[in-house]
Amino acid sequence: MKLSKKPGFVLALCLLFANVVTVKAQDTWSLQRSVDYALANNITIKQQDVQKRLANLTFRQSQLSQIPTVNVGVDGSYSSGRSIDPSNNAYITQSYFSSSAGLSSGATIFNWFSQQNLIASNKYQAQAQDRLLEKARNDVAFNIASAFLQILLNNEQVHISELQVKLTTSQLENTKKLVIAGSVPESNQADLESKLASDSVTLVTAQNQVILSVLQMKALLNLGFEVPYVPEIPEKIADIPLPRLDEVDPEMVYSAALNSNPLIKADELLIRSMERSYASYKGQLYPKLTASGNLNSFYASSAKYIPTGQTEPKTISLSDQVSNNFKQVIGLSLNVPILNGWQARTNVQKAKLNITNQQLVRDKDNQQLRQDIYTAHANAVAAIQKFSASSKGVVASQRAYDFATKRFDLGLMNTIDYITTQSNLFKAQVDKVSAQYDYIFKMKLLEFYRDQKITL
Repeated sequence: MKLSKKPGFVLALCLLFANVVTVKAQDTWSLQRSVDYALANNITIKQQDVQKRLANLTFRQSQLSQIPTVNVGVDGSYSSGRSIDPSNNAYITQSYFSSSAGLSSGATIFNWFSQQNLIASNKYQAQAQDRLLEKARNDVAFNIASAFLQILLNNEQVHISELQVKLTTSQLENTKKLVIAGSVPESNQADLESKLASDSVTLVTAQNQVILSVLQMKALLNLGFEVPYVPEIPEKIADIPLPRLDEVDPEMVYSAALNSNPLIKADELLIRSMERSYASYKGQLYPKLTASGNLNSFYASSAKYIPTGQTEPKTISLSDQVSNNFKQVIGLSLNVPILNGWQARTNVQKAKLNITNQQLVRDKDNQQLRQDIYTAHANAVAAIQKFSASSKGVVASQRAYDFATKRFDLGLMNTIDYITTQSNLFKAQVDKVSAQYDYIFKMKLLEFYRDQKITL
C-alpha cells in the first residue's frame, strides 16, 4: 500500500522523514513502517472496521429484502387412536402415517416506499461508517506521529545529557589533577562531583523517558512489548519545509477542512440516513399491499379405495394422492394500520428527533473543528516565537559559557558560578530541541487541516 493513499497528516509526515540514517545493526522502524503496522494491527481500527462491515451487511440485506420470499415446507406424522382422516375428514380409529409438502411465496407490492427509504437509509449509514473508519485511521496515524516525534525528542535529550555528563566528567578529572597539584581548593572537586551526580540523574531520567515513550508507541501499534522498537533518526530535521503562517490562516484552513474532514462528512451522511429512516417510518403509517402464493399437497396411509372386482381396500398410491390433493393458491392482502398502541407514530416521532439530534452533533463537531484549528494556529504562532527565542537563548548561553570557561580556567570564577553557567547552557539546548520539534509538529498539523496533504 502506498503511503500517499493513507489517511492522516501523519502519512504526509512520513515523506518528510524519508531520508533517514539507517541503523544497520538493528531492525529499525521508520515512521512509515510504524504507520503501516498500526493501520493493520491497531485494535481501535479493527473495531471500527467491524462496524463498517456490519453496516454493509445491513445495507445488503435490506436490498435483498425486496426479492419475493420463497419457502419450502415438508412435514410428516404418525397418528393412532381416534382422529380425523385427512383424506376424507371422517373420524377413524386406526393408526396411519401422513405427510404434506408445500411451496409458498410472498412479495410486497406497495408500502408507500417504506422499504426503498430504508434501503437508502442503510446505504448512507454504510457510507458514514466508511468515513468513521477513515477518521479512526487518521486518529491512530496522528497518535503514531506524536509518539514517534516524542521518541525522537527524548533521544535528542538523551544525547544532550550524555554530552553534559562527558563534559562534567572531563572537567572533574582535570580539577582532580589541579587539586593534587594544589592549584585549586578541594571544594571545587566536591562541587563538580555533585554536578556529575546531578547530570547522571538527568541522563537516567531522559533514558527512562525514551523507554516510556517507546512503550506508548508499542501500545498504539499493538506490538508485543518484547519486540524491540528502534526508530530511524531523521538526518536533518531543520531542513523540513514548512508553510508560512499566512498560508495557514485559521479561517481559510477551516473552510478547506469542511470539505475534507472525515468526521464532518460522516455527520452529513448520518443526517441523510436519518432523514430516509424518518421517511421509512412514515410509510408504515399507511396501508400495505402484499401478494402471496402457495402450492401444496399431502399423502395419508389411511386413504383407501376398493379396486373393481375386489372386496379388500388398498392404500391409494403416493403419486395419485399427490396429484389428487394438489392445491394452488394465489392472493392479495391489504393491511391497514388502525390502532397498534401508537407504536408506528412513536417511531416516526423518534426518527424525527434523531434527525434533530444528529444535526446538533454535526454543529458541535463543526464548532470543535473550528476551535481546534484556531487553537492549532495560536499554538503554531507561539511555537514559532518560542523556537526563535530558544535559538537566541542557546547562542547567548553558549557565549556566556565560553566566557565562563576562560575565567574558570584562569581561576577568576568559582565552581558554583561556573556550574550555574553550564546548567543554563544545558537547559537552553534542551529547550531549543523541544521547541523545534513542537514547532514542526504544529505547523504540519495546520497544513494537514488545510488540505490533507503536505507538499515538499
